[in-house]
Amino acid sequence: MTVYERLAACSNEEYRDFQSRLVPNVPKETILGVRTPDMRKIAKEIKGTAEAESFLIQLPHRYYEENLVHFFLIALIRDFDECAKAVESFLPYVDCWPVCDQSSPKVFAKNHQKLLPLIRKWIGSEHVYTARFGIRMLMNEFLGEDFKSEYLEWVATVNGEDYYIKMMVAWYFATALAKKYDESIVYIEEHRLEPWTHKKAIQKAIESFRVSDAHKEYIKSLR
Repeated sequence: MTVYERLAACSNEEYRDFQSRLVPNVPKETILGVRTPDMRKIAKEIKGTAEAESFLIQLPHRYYEENLVHFFLIALIRDFDECAKAVESFLPYVDCWPVCDQSSPKVFAKNHQKLLPLIRKWIGSEHVYTARFGIRMLMNEFLGEDFKSEYLEWVATVNGEDYYIKMMVAWYFATALAKKYDESIVYIEEHRLEPWTHKKAIQKAIESFRVSDAHKEYIKSLR
C-alpha cells in the first residue's frame, strides 16, 4: 500500500472542504481531507521501512497530505545530519503554512550548535516557507538558555511583503516578548518592525497568556 492509498483510506470530503479554506493557496483538488492524527500515525507506521525511504525521494508530491506525511517522517529521524539533509531537500517544495508549521524534528533540540548555522541560512532564503521555517525553529529552539539578543535582529531584518512571512515575524516577536521581554521590547518601542508586523506582534502579545498584564498594558501604549 502506498502513502497515497493509506491517506485516501482516511479521507473525508467534509474535512477536505474545511481544510481547503485554511490553505487558500493550495488547489482544492490536491487536498484529500485527512486529519493530522491519522497522518502522524501513517508516518509512524512506515518509519524506517523501504516504503518510507522511497517516499522521501519522490518529490514533488501531488497531494497536500503527502507533504505533511513527508515532514512528519523527517521529524522522526534521530540522526541530526540525516535529518538536516532531509529537511534541506524538502524545504523548497513546502508551499503552505501548515506543512511548514506542523513538523518539529526532536533531534534539533539536542544539536543547537549544528542547527544554528542552518537556521541563519534558512531565514535568509527568498523562498517564503524556508524563511518561515527558519524563524519558527529559531523561536522554538533559541528563546531559552541559548538565546542571544542578536537573533532578534536576524528576524527583524527579514524583508518581504508575503503575508505568511510577515505573520511569522510577528509571531516570533510576540513569543520573544513573553520569554525575553527586556531584550525584545526595544524593537517595539523603537518601531523597528514594518508597520503591519509591528501592530500584529503587539496584537499577538496582548492575546498571549504568557505575557504579564503589566507588560500588556505597556505594550498596548506602543501601538
